[in-house]
Amino acid sequence: MEREHGRVECFETHISWVLVAEEFAYKFKKALRFDFLDFSTLEARQFYCREEVRLNRRLAPALYLGVLDIGGTAEHPLPGQGEAIDYCVQMRAFPQDALWTSRLRENLLTGEEIDDLACRVGQFHLAAPSASADSCWGDAAQLRQVANDNFVQIAASTHGAADDVQERVMQLLLRLEALFAMRKRGGFVREGHGDLHGGNIVTLDGKAQAFDCIEFNEGLRWIDVINDIAFIYMDLRFRGRGDLAARCLNRYLETTGDYEGVRLLRYYQVQRALVRSKIALLHAAQAGISRQEAVVHEDEGMRYLDYAARELAAAPAAIMITHGFSGSGKSVFARHVVECVGAVQLRSDVERKRLHRALPSSAPDHPTADGLYSEEATRSTYGRLLELAHTLALEGVPVVVDAAFLKQPQRRQFMALADELNVPFAIFDLRASEATMRSRVAKRKAQAMDASDAGVEVLLHQLHHHDPLSDDELRFTVPVDAESGIGLADVRSLCARIGVGR
Repeated sequence: MEREHGRVECFETHISWVLVAEEFAYKFKKALRFDFLDFSTLEARQFYCREEVRLNRRLAPALYLGVLDIGGTAEHPLPGQGEAIDYCVQMRAFPQDALWTSRLRENLLTGEEIDDLACRVGQFHLAAPSASADSCWGDAAQLRQVANDNFVQIAASTHGAADDVQERVMQLLLRLEALFAMRKRGGFVREGHGDLHGGNIVTLDGKAQAFDCIEFNEGLRWIDVINDIAFIYMDLRFRGRGDLAARCLNRYLETTGDYEGVRLLRYYQVQRALVRSKIALLHAAQAGISRQEAVVHEDEGMRYLDYAARELAAAPAAIMITHGFSGSGKSVFARHVVECVGAVQLRSDVERKRLHRALPSSAPDHPTADGLYSEEATRSTYGRLLELAHTLALEGVPVVVDAAFLKQPQRRQFMALADELNVPFAIFDLRASEATMRSRVAKRKAQAMDASDAGVEVLLHQLHHHDPLSDDELRFTVPVDAESGIGLADVRSLCARIGVGR
C-alpha cells in the first residue's frame, strides 16, 4: 500500500485497525471474540464489514464506499485480487482535525454544528424502525445485565470506589422499570447509532456526520432513542461544554417532541459515562503499554466514574416564562437561557403546531383568526406547555417556556406549578420599541424560516389585547431590555439574580 499510495497512517482501536492512504481509509476488524462481539472467523468479519457499511450509510452515506476483498497473503496482501483472506471497509478519508473531539479540544465547535447534528439525529430517530414487543431490547432485565457487566469490569480496577455509584444506579434502575416498559410499548426503542460520542462525529463541508455506529452487537444498537442522544450529551458535559450539551438536547427535543424521554436522561447518561470509565480502565490494564500510558487511562476512567456520581445527585429545577409581544426577542433570549443554565426551551410556536398536527412552516393566512390560533387551540397549547414543564421540572431540569404569555390566566398556571413543586419562578419581561418589533416580525415573515407565524397584523392585535403584569406578578418579573439584542453574559447575569444556573 505504501508503494502505491506513499505515506500510510495507521490508527488502532481495541477491535480494529484503520489504514489511511491519500483520500481513502481502510478499516480492518481484528480477529477477536468477546462477550459482546465475535470477529473470530473470516465469515464473521465479512458479514460485519457489510453490516458496518449498510448501517453507517444511514447517517454518513458519503463516507462509506463499500467492502473490499483482500487477496494474496498476510505478508503481501492484494486488495480486490484473488481468493479473500480477509475483508475491510473502504471509506473516504477525512482530516483528523474535523473530528469533534479535536474541534472541542481546540474550542472550534460551533452552535450551528450542534444544531445540525441534533436535527439530523432527531430526524433519523423519527424514521428508524421500532423494536418488536417480543424482543429483549430495551427491557429492564437487559439494561440491568448491561449495568452489571459494566460494574464487574470497573470494580476489578477501582477496589471498591464504584460501590456507592453501583448501589445508586441499581436503585434508580428499579424505580424506572415501569417507565422502561412504557417507552418500549410506545415505540421509543429503535435501531439507533449506539456509539454517538465526539470521537465518532465529524464536520465535513459544514455538515455534522455521525459515523462508526455499533454494527457488531444488536443489543447495543437497538436502544431507547434517549439512550442514543444521551451519549453526546454526556460527552459534551464531561468535556466542560455544558452549554453545547444543553443546546444539543434542546434542539433534539424540539425536533422530536420526545420531552417525556428526559425522565430517562439521567440514567442513560450515567450509563454512558460508566461505559467510558470501563473502556479507559480496560485500556490501562492492557499488556504492553507503558506505566505512563496506564496512569493516563486510569485517571480518565476515574474521572468518568466521578462524573457518574455527580450526575446521580438531585439537580436544581426552575420554571421560567417569557412575556412579550411578537418581535420582542423572546425566542432568542430563551435560547440563550438554554445555554447559560442548562435549561430546556418549550416553544409555543412549535408545540402548537405539533399538538394540532401542523408543519412548522404552515402559516395560516390570518393567524389571529380561528383554527390553529383559536381561543380553544391556544388554551390547549398552553395546557400542553404546562404538562411538559411539569414533567421536566420533576426531573430537576430548568425550563424556559417561550411564549407571549399576554393573558394573566396563562401566567398564573405556571406560577402555581412552580409553587406546587417548590422551585424558583421567574417572568422574563422582554421589552422593545414598537418600531423595532415591527421590523423584526416583518423580516421574519419575509424569510419564512421560523416556526412563528406572527406578522405585523398579529403584533398590532397583541398591542391592543393583553393583560398587564399585576403587582403580584411583578414580584417575580425580571425586566429585559431587548431593544438592541442581548448577549449570553447578560442572560447569565439575569439568571443568577433569580438563583438559576449550573
